[in-house]
Amino acid sequence: MAIITLPYRYLERLTETDRQTIIDRVPMIGADIERIEEDHVDVEFFPDRPDLYSPEGVARAMRGFLGIEEGLPVYGVCPSGITFSVDPGLAGIRPHLASAVIRNVDLDEEAIGSLMALQEALHWAVGRGRGKVAIGVHNLDAVTPPFRYIASPRERSFVPLDFEREMTMEEILTDHPKGRDYARLVENFDKFPLIVDADDQVLSFPPIINGELTKVTTATKNILLDCTGTDKRAVMIATNIICTALAEAGATIESVTVEGEEVPTLAPAERVVAVAECASLLGLSLTADEMVRLLRRMRFGAEPDGDSRVRVLVPCYRSDILHDWDVFEDAAIAYGFENFDAALPATSTVAKEHPTTTIARAVRSVMVGQGYIEVMPFTLTNERVLYANMRREPAPETLHLLHPISEEQTVVRTDLLPLLMEMLLANKHRELPQRLFTVGDVVEDCATFQKVATVSIHPSADFSEAYAAADVLCRELTLPYTVVESADPAFLDGRRGDIVVDGRIVGVFGEIHPAVLRAFDLEHPVAALALDLRAVPGYPAPPGTP
Repeated sequence: MAIITLPYRYLERLTETDRQTIIDRVPMIGADIERIEEDHVDVEFFPDRPDLYSPEGVARAMRGFLGIEEGLPVYGVCPSGITFSVDPGLAGIRPHLASAVIRNVDLDEEAIGSLMALQEALHWAVGRGRGKVAIGVHNLDAVTPPFRYIASPRERSFVPLDFEREMTMEEILTDHPKGRDYARLVENFDKFPLIVDADDQVLSFPPIINGELTKVTTATKNILLDCTGTDKRAVMIATNIICTALAEAGATIESVTVEGEEVPTLAPAERVVAVAECASLLGLSLTADEMVRLLRRMRFGAEPDGDSRVRVLVPCYRSDILHDWDVFEDAAIAYGFENFDAALPATSTVAKEHPTTTIARAVRSVMVGQGYIEVMPFTLTNERVLYANMRREPAPETLHLLHPISEEQTVVRTDLLPLLMEMLLANKHRELPQRLFTVGDVVEDCATFQKVATVSIHPSADFSEAYAAADVLCRELTLPYTVVESADPAFLDGRRGDIVVDGRIVGVFGEIHPAVLRAFDLEHPVAALALDLRAVPGYPAPPGTP
């Protein structure tokens, strides 16, 4: 979760209230106070509220929550007349771009620090470490529109931010600190993304580093914002959050024409919600008018739509509102969690650990004892990672998402091993050896059960290491097994074995195939193991089993 520094002086001016009121009430909107200092307070916000990752966003929310200024914030956007073209050659690299012109900014050192902190927090929460979104903030007065987002030869050179000499883009990846940190995002492409102006001056090498030419200082009055990435929705979310935060600080927002489309609009989304459903979930007796008052305190636009429904306008910066229940949660926050009556449950039971939890805990103990580190990959993934990269045929029982929000998250995982391979790719710049394991849920044919997978990467990783890990795990789980030669294409022929229990294949281990290593851009051998935990004695039978 993100920890945001809120300077008292700035926050008091934006919220029109005193610091003690803010400190007392900010936890009630969904935050934890980390530390209280003489001139600021550090607050931790949940990842689903990136709009609160700046003093401006917190002030906007607090003004509504405290009843100082309620209802939908309205941000005017006028056309800037500036255009941005996007090179078709970026389609397989970083195809999406959004931009805005932000005028009349008033930046002191504190405000610049706040803007940079918001930028980095969004890189983490929305951009997934700049992989999905990278944000550039430029001094507009130092460059000349129109602007071009191009696929550039790798030998193109410019002066990167905080440097005094020109460097080629390839040199930046090896010699600049930001280049070393994020080289993995672009180093395998034949060309690199680059933003240039009408005079062919370089503004930015996304997602790596801006140019020194457009460095933002306290003298900057007009800003050009660019957000580039692989996910269009995430790019627009980041753009909306930064624009509205600066608008809260008094800046004027102007749109930019990107390939014929005016962005951003900063327009709200509309949805109609049921009052009875909200009241039932919260355990409250609510009328449409009462629900409207609660939602307006949370900075929604809201008005009754008859007696049973409420028409809600969702601010453009609220990327977390995906379902009606997200709106109802905000109604509960506005009502005040401290105002809900505490009550004992109507029934009481004596709890005990579920068998799957017992088995998972035993797996963790065994694998940690063998020197492996536990990781927790995402539950959602895609068929390229699950099957194509692993040289496996897509499984017909794979559960697909009806409305995926990105190409990276289109299915629910059916296996854990591919996700560990992806984790090795994300950590390929770390020292070796790396030994990782994960234990958790997978879904096949809408049935949920547990698997475990392990990987070990280093120059000497081999079949024997994988066999030893499998043998120790099965023995400690009291799982009687035999080994037969495997045909799993993810593993190297002659260095792979299937784990067989009661005549059924329940796992596999061995050396990962070189083609799989290449697919995940790994440079060293990997010894791996995967096991279906339903084979372990004591694992509960599925419902309806006779």
